[in-house]
Amino acid sequence: MKTKRTLWALVALSVLAVGATSYSKDLVLNNAPIKVLFSPGGGCTQAIIEKIDNAKSEILVQAYAFTSVPIAKALLEAHKRGVKVETIIDKGSSERQYTSATFLANQKISTYVDGEHAIAHNKIIIIDGTTVITGSFNFTKAAEDENAENLLIIESPELAKLYIDNWNDHKQHSEVLAPRY
Repeated sequence: MKTKRTLWALVALSVLAVGATSYSKDLVLNNAPIKVLFSPGGGCTQAIIEKIDNAKSEILVQAYAFTSVPIAKALLEAHKRGVKVETIIDKGSSERQYTSATFLANQKISTYVDGEHAIAHNKIIIIDGTTVITGSFNFTKAAEDENAENLLIIESPELAKLYIDNWNDHKQHSEVLAPRY
């Protein structure tokens, strides 16, 4: 019972985070499958890659820190399969010489820089309008191997819609990241 309450508390926190831009929305997720993972060493990166590998139409990413080579390669493979892939990163990540975001931009995958906020601290992947991947887990090797972080994978079109709307709001004020060869 305690585990079930903890799970719903995590979902509630995730739903509340959606309203951080300029709106909020209460949502009750009935029977939404939720996978909960923890790092270090909890398989978060592999779980993300498996979801990316199964994507059919669209992957939207918001990332604060994005240096994970395996996740970047999975996004590139999805792009090559014809899946629409778009990424928004924090301006601090765009200032680094070479990251997974610059790798994606160099591969002609639409990549944007959110410089509107002091920190664009999102860690979100939305897949096919039905799956939301979120939590404190940064898309980095350190997040998987060293840091104490968490990851939620939630199967809910209703929740995905809220995250897609928020992603689009951020895209509107973001700038294109130019390739760096």
